Amino acid sequence: MRHSILVIDDDDRITSMLRRSLAFEGYEVSIANNGADGLKSFMLKEPDLVILDVMMPYIDGMEVCRRIRESGSDVPILMLTAKDEINDRVKGLDLGADDYVVKPFALEELLARARALFRRKAERSNKQESVLTFEDLVLDLDAREAIRAGRRIELTSKEYELLLLFMQNPKRVLTRDTIMEKIWGYDFSGESNVLEVYIAMLRQKLEEGGASRIIVTVRGTGYVLK
Repeated sequence: MRHSILVIDDDDRITSMLRRSLAFEGYEVSIANNGADGLKSFMLKEPDLVILDVMMPYIDGMEVCRRIRESGSDVPILMLTAKDEINDRVKGLDLGADDYVVKPFALEELLARARALFRRKAERSNKQESVLTFEDLVLDLDAREAIRAGRRIELTSKEYELLLLFMQNPKRVLTRDTIMEKIWGYDFSGESNVLEVYIAMLRQKLEEGGASRIIVTVRGTGYVLK
């Protein structure tokens, strides 16, 4: 899937050059020639990257940046600033811009900075979520704590690992061997019913207060979170 880029700049020479160059690099490019149109385009379809000029009539780049961030979007913003306007760069970064390129700029530098912003966003997206949710059950990975219907559940280390495995594989039947392998390792040589014991303890905590059963036995195979 191609990345989409919205260029907001009132300089026709720059927008024409960027349209051709970015399209040649394989990006889907949209152009807005002023801040007002840029905001409209952004709200209609959020792009993967905004290239934003600072100096524009009516609504300048700083205000556009501020409104984008106020909307709750974390889209990467690459600002185009004048050569000597250090204050613009500082203000833009303070308002939520991710990077800047100084005019006149080398196209290769702009492309490299755009690629870096795409990589940075991908790295953020690929990080494991800090909270997993299934029905009324929430697992906070940072606190290593479960919450069901607003009730906090204290878990031992192995109970947490077991529940995490189920939460990462909802509605998927996990065989007994798979669970043993993931939680206790290939070389585990403990009692044969250790898994059943931990499943029972985990169920007791999850079902306290009459809550429904969500870790279900699949006879002859294993267990499933459903």
